[in-house]
Amino acid sequence: MKNTRHITTNDSVDNRMGMSHQQAKVPVSKLLSGSVVDKYPVMLDDGRTIVYITDKSREREIRLRYGLRKQGL
Repeated sequence: MKNTRHITTNDSVDNRMGMSHQQAKVPVSKLLSGSVVDKYPVMLDDGRTIVYITDKSREREIRLRYGLRKQGL
């Protein structure tokens, strides 16, 4: 026997009605996932790896961590 909860027709209609147009409550940063808008590229490994960051001041930290990771530390 499956461990599922039976959903009546009324429940599914109510759920669909409550879920419509929820994008207004989602932050813009979440809606733009995968987008490189307002991000800075950091070229690593002689241009073979590009990491996009939002905070330009963390570029040095990203380069250092990538270097340590590549060395296996």
